[in-house]
Amino acid sequence: MSDLPRKAVTRTAKLAALPLGFAGRATWGLGKRIGGKSAELVAREVQQRTADQLFKTLGELKGGAMKLGQALSVFESALPEEVAGPYRAALTKLQEAAPPLPARTVHGVLATRIGEDWREYFLEFEDTPAAAASIGQVHRAVWHDGREVAVKVQYPGAGEALLSDLAQLSRFARLLGPLVPGMDVKPLIKELRDRVSEELDYELEARAQQEHAAEFEDDPDVVVPQVVHQSDQVLVTEWIDGIPLSEVIAEGTAEQRDRAGQLLARFLFSGPARTGLLHADPHPGNFRLLPPAAENAEHTEDAGLPEEDGGSIGSWRLGVLDFGTVDRLPGGLPRNIGDSLRLTLEGDAAGVYGLLREEGFVKESIDLDPDAVLDYLLPIIEPTQVEEFTFSRGWIREQAARIADPRSPAHQLGRQLNLPPSYVLIHRVTLSTIGVLCQLGATVRLRDELEAWLPGFLAEEAEDTEVEGTGYAEEEGEPEGEPVQA
Repeated sequence: MSDLPRKAVTRTAKLAALPLGFAGRATWGLGKRIGGKSAELVAREVQQRTADQLFKTLGELKGGAMKLGQALSVFESALPEEVAGPYRAALTKLQEAAPPLPARTVHGVLATRIGEDWREYFLEFEDTPAAAASIGQVHRAVWHDGREVAVKVQYPGAGEALLSDLAQLSRFARLLGPLVPGMDVKPLIKELRDRVSEELDYELEARAQQEHAAEFEDDPDVVVPQVVHQSDQVLVTEWIDGIPLSEVIAEGTAEQRDRAGQLLARFLFSGPARTGLLHADPHPGNFRLLPPAAENAEHTEDAGLPEEDGGSIGSWRLGVLDFGTVDRLPGGLPRNIGDSLRLTLEGDAAGVYGLLREEGFVKESIDLDPDAVLDYLLPIIEPTQVEEFTFSRGWIREQAARIADPRSPAHQLGRQLNLPPSYVLIHRVTLSTIGVLCQLGATVRLRDELEAWLPGFLAEEAEDTEVEGTGYAEEEGEPEGEPVQA
């Protein structure tokens, strides 16, 4: 691959080949079955070939195509195993790597954005990228002051490619059904497209990362690398070693999975409370499991997963990367979420229904049975009903099947609920985080994090503070939102 494909006609042709390829392999599979192969064997072979083509196409195109692949990868745990299995390896590859841009292209960007003398800023610079993402790739280097750094270089033409890809993917979103049966992909694509301009702006990303780095500088549990340098299309930050979360998912011990899961949940709820920002790209490629600072020299990413060491896993930390997509929540997560969770746990159907209607989750033109709404919500919030909960692929598949089955009452009720625009990103981040927790199979004390960080969740807090308008309800003229199931 010589460069990032930028011509719309080229990218459109590659993307259009995905659903055509699905159809072609289905026909090929039918021929195999007629020839005597078993249906199960043929189906597996077809799915594996589809997964291989999916990674090849999305990885080569990068841009919006790869971004969709990363977004979908955190939902694979909700799919039936016979569907998820063949896709899992291909999708998780997108979390950590993709075919790299050639060194000459990277050097050209650095010369244009930093200056022709860009090499003087570095004592060392590795031409082979350490990681590749949807709009840029990361190179390991040593800054002129001796610090190890990560140099994030934006792909030339990334903005045009992102918009083009997402527009094309949206046109045949229904044909992507084989990727995520039971899920409507189109609203996900729309939400990703709405965030394009922010993710392309490395100045915004640097500001969001620095705010997190300052807040979590001395935190014993969360590590955010400091920003070293920023210019248009180039972002230099401190390098952090650690075990990629995708590796913990694949090979980690139970203790490592539990620790990673607890810290991931802690960061999800504490981040907005402490910084007023929600990290909105929670796929495993953006997280690392780091040893305590004193042990950092002994356990690095190169060393792989360490042996169990007498319980010290409990002091390991979560490294957080990539702040290109954030949601700005000046008051932290909406208090309405905590109030609604608390009232649901208390069995107050009328109270929950009133809050949902007030915030626009139930439109004025819709009348629902409050008890039915409560029954819809209770299984979803099961992890908050106990002191600790083990997230699993089986549990999330059960929830997905209950809501996706057109014959179920949950499906019928879910279609009548609405997701206000101001909650769309919060909703996606929460679901994505739950998806990662289920991939980890982590046992997490979720209630501890809710009690510490989510406004309104504690009953005594609710009694002490008068509930005022959250400011998250729809404003006049704002779009009405979309079905919650989306």
